[in-house]
Amino acid sequence: MTADDFALWPSRKRDAAYDNTAAVLDSGRQLAGFESRSLALVSKAVCWKDVRYGPAERQVFDYFPAGTRAPTVLFIHGGYWQMRHKDTFRFVANGPLAHGINAALIGYTLAPQASLRAIVDEVVQGVEAVRAFARGHGASDDILLCGWSAGGHLTAMGLACDGVVAGVGISGIYDLAPLRMTYLNRALQLSDEDVRTLSPISLPRTDKAFWTAFGTGELPQLQAQSLAFSAYRAGFPGGTLAIEDADHFSILDELADPDGAVMRTLCNCIGISVEHQVTPRGAPH
Repeated sequence: MTADDFALWPSRKRDAAYDNTAAVLDSGRQLAGFESRSLALVSKAVCWKDVRYGPAERQVFDYFPAGTRAPTVLFIHGGYWQMRHKDTFRFVANGPLAHGINAALIGYTLAPQASLRAIVDEVVQGVEAVRAFARGHGASDDILLCGWSAGGHLTAMGLACDGVVAGVGISGIYDLAPLRMTYLNRALQLSDEDVRTLSPISLPRTDKAFWTAFGTGELPQLQAQSLAFSAYRAGFPGGTLAIEDADHFSILDELADPDGAVMRTLCNCIGISVEHQVTPRGAPH
């Protein structure tokens, strides 16, 4: 479907096409579960919390060391660039830690306080800060970039950063044009130039590996975003991960679970055999 086709839809239908919270009836319960699981992880795992990489309130990151020279899985949260907080998603570090891989989560200023261009710039700055922190604490400074929803977009935008060796976008947004025609644009205020220069599907493709992951239980427009970006990257390293029956929130278990499809993909990027490296889920590190 083209943006012109999407524009013919009634505004209520366009809004519903990207309203993940309304589409997933138990989204509130799942988010509350993310919070409790994140608190449980922080209570047992070593973590440097809220390490500053810039002056703004949300320009901080968390770092979970696995005690190895391994790369770091750097996770970027979603919320359409205008909601959510990294702290809610700390539980996803369970997956990397179980494989002896370091994990980090980055925060960023939300719209409308920051423009999308400024948010992308903050993420680039944060990636470099996490690399330097990892290097300074005896880890590899290779980054496996991973993001969910709006974080999938930011992952695709950050793939070219120095030190990023591969990326996975989970339920990501890769074409901003439809979003200009929804309620989401009230905070984002996307311009024609923003759509042209900040849509990964409009930008030159990098030869670094990138996987698009999505749930078959997600909104059709979200699935279409991932499929279109996969098609755009055809012939380049990476692929598509279609997670059967997963919705926009439950799909995060594919990263948090040491045996999940996203976690397996990240392990394969660095030559780790899942069958031989997994420690019991919930084991302390």
